[in-house]
Amino acid sequence: MESHNINFVITIGRQYGSGGREIGRLVADALNVKYYDKELLTEAAKASGVKPEIFEAADERSPSFFSNLWSFNLGLNSGSFFIGNSPVSDERIYAAQSAVMKELAGRSSCVIVGRSADYVLRNHPGLISVFIHSSIEKRILRIMNRTDIDSAEKARETADKKDKIRASYYNFYTDKTWGDAASYDLSIDSSKLSTDTVARIIVDYVKARIATM
Repeated sequence: MESHNINFVITIGRQYGSGGREIGRLVADALNVKYYDKELLTEAAKASGVKPEIFEAADERSPSFFSNLWSFNLGLNSGSFFIGNSPVSDERIYAAQSAVMKELAGRSSCVIVGRSADYVLRNHPGLISVFIHSSIEKRILRIMNRTDIDSAEKARETADKKDKIRASYYNFYTDKTWGDAASYDLSIDSSKLSTDTVARIIVDYVKARIATM
């Protein structure tokens, strides 16, 4: 689904347990476009020559979360553009992932979940940024239903920890504030409606925006 030869890219930021990943996939399916979440890590690893495990370890975590540098021997494949004396840093991993996002956005319309994609692609003419949030009560239930966590207290602690990590990552790499409604085109509370309904609202919004491109 294209408009005026401009690829549209829907970026989805989300609180942990808000259903953002599921909603993103439903939106991608409804619009018949590519969906990228963990797949971005694989794409970035292939492009950079760094083992996927390195990207997984740094996924949506600011440099302050881990030590800033890894040893060069932690996993470069032959032919990597990181070859040389430069160490593999979180910033370089972020740069590689950002480059992949820009390439994918230029290739075709798509949905990208997390990883400050809205900021990375801020100059993309077809960008539509969305943030999904939810009440902590609904998030706790979702976390307990989809993981092996069987305690509401533990689910709450997990949600708080994950959100702090995501906020730290986003706020470190961007000049915006994670979760601030003013930072996104559309911010929606997924606890008020069904997942399918939230996805339909986003799809309708996207179609309305595309019509103006």
